[in-house]
Amino acid sequence: MDYGFLVIGIALLLCSYLVGVKKQTWLLAGFNEKNVKNKSLLGKVTGGIFFLPLGLLVVIHSFIDYANEATVLVIAMLILLTITYLFINRKLFD
Repeated sequence: MDYGFLVIGIALLLCSYLVGVKKQTWLLAGFNEKNVKNKSLLGKVTGGIFFLPLGLLVVIHSFIDYANEATVLVIAMLILLTITYLFINRKLFD
């Protein structure tokens, strides 16, 4: 069991809750708030499509030990980030 992954996974799940449910979009860095049409939908998309699956994946990986798990996590993170980025840029920006 890898406790570092467990702590990171719980932190990602906490971010998912704060951004997706509580709509704390100030936690998201790097976007211009004036260009976003619907901040509530931004929180749902970012919390539900990026932070939640990534947090669950990291928590599951903390219990399972196998070769190349860091590579799998990086690839999964990049795929989720790309999906989230494309959705936000096509649906939420003016």
